Amino acid sequence: MSAAAANTEGVRVPLTRERAVHAAVQHADVAGLEGLTMRHVAKALNVAPMALYRHVANREDLIDAMIDVVFGEIPLPLGGAAWKPAMRDRALSLREALVRHRWAIGLMESRMRPGPANLRHHDAVIGKLRSAGFDIAMVAHAYSLLDGYIYGFALTRMNMPFDSEAEMDAMAQHMFEPFPANEYPNLAEFVNTHVLKPGYDYAEEFEYGLEVILDGLEAALGTD
Repeated sequence: MSAAAANTEGVRVPLTRERAVHAAVQHADVAGLEGLTMRHVAKALNVAPMALYRHVANREDLIDAMIDVVFGEIPLPLGGAAWKPAMRDRALSLREALVRHRWAIGLMESRMRPGPANLRHHDAVIGKLRSAGFDIAMVAHAYSLLDGYIYGFALTRMNMPFDSEAEMDAMAQHMFEPFPANEYPNLAEFVNTHVLKPGYDYAEEFEYGLEVILDGLEAALGTD
């Protein structure tokens, strides 16, 4: 099989690194990263597995490039926007990207050979904070706080054992069922009067916590 695949109209489309990476991203979005192999990507592109190695060195190189695709989906905090709205928009965009690509959460900051979109993203975030008056130490504090919160929240939300109000209600009933009534009164009050309230969505807690962090950073910046 050649290194070109036919599209739906039968036209041969040359295999490129970009096509291979995007096929891998699509596979991971559906099936996760654990089972992703060069063979899976080759099958999706209708090419021989060995053809991929002309464009992708190995699986780690492929994952580096996949993470770069995710970073490329996050608008850079450039231009004249003040640092707080820029960091807020960046945080919301990053969270949305992680929702689309759940497999990427634990890999975004782990790459030994980050790609250009990855590097541009980090450079732009640092530049926005520096231009706002953050010294290097405060940049490190701000970046750590923001990313720890964003990635941590995304991971927590991803691993919650419910996706709907009905599932949340069923989980609450099962959680308390084995124990005597009033065994955990504070938790019961929290669940019954807040979490199970119609319309409650844990994902909406994200912006509240984000504002607390941004306000804290602003206060710390003002004391320098």
